[in-house]
Amino acid sequence: MERGKKRRREEEEIEAENRDANHSLSLEQNLSFSDTNVALCMMRAQFPQIDKVAIQPFILQSQLYSSVKDRTQVDRELESLRRDKVVRIFKLNTGQDDHGIMFLEDYLKQLEHVVKRMEEKKQGDVDVFKWFKGHVIESKLEPSIEHEELYALLSLGGQVKDGHISLLINAGLLTRQLIDPNMYWFAIPNIGSVLKGLSQGRKELLSLLNRRRYKEMMLAPLEKMRLRLSPLDMRFHLRDLIGSGHLKTAHTPSGIVVQVSKD
Repeated sequence: MERGKKRRREEEEIEAENRDANHSLSLEQNLSFSDTNVALCMMRAQFPQIDKVAIQPFILQSQLYSSVKDRTQVDRELESLRRDKVVRIFKLNTGQDDHGIMFLEDYLKQLEHVVKRMEEKKQGDVDVFKWFKGHVIESKLEPSIEHEELYALLSLGGQVKDGHISLLINAGLLTRQLIDPNMYWFAIPNIGSVLKGLSQGRKELLSLLNRRRYKEMMLAPLEKMRLRLSPLDMRFHLRDLIGSGHLKTAHTPSGIVVQVSKD
């Protein structure tokens, strides 16, 4: 418990230090970090403001790979943060290896927003959301859950009906796995349009660089460009595509160059 409190205090200190500076710092100035927690806190503070979508900040695992040199270190530290209930990890539908990371407190805010919306619409028995938060989220830390286990954990709150699970799916908190309909992925509500923008933004950025003579561009002017098809900013996309290996960076006397990786 003390360890968790200490970590939270450290995060708050990092956030306080970064809050004012984070948006003014260019990507060239903060492309890499010493550890995963520092990278997560910084990227959370830099998450773009998205109009008309109620979404808490999330970070892609690929973005961490672009920011912390040792991938094994990222995986190890991320696993520790997940076990300590600091973050939750979500499988995203934008690619086979795409995972989103959200600080638990942000995810709980997202959950509260959904419950409020469901209460306003008077859509079914909203007690299931209390059971989900108190019994499922509290004890099941992995990205997926089996139907029987979900049913058993929800039953600790009250009598579960099939309609309750449908309500959780409709609220965007769970998605059924296509390969095994008996398994569910935990999901981030309201993320659909943002993930669509993520996919389109990836294609747009790669297309932009592929059209250039040497399939490269200086990072400083590239970072200032806006993408037409994505609500996420260029910095978000650059971190993602560098971490996934689609783009690479090279240091030159005049600054960092971003290049399309050769197939």
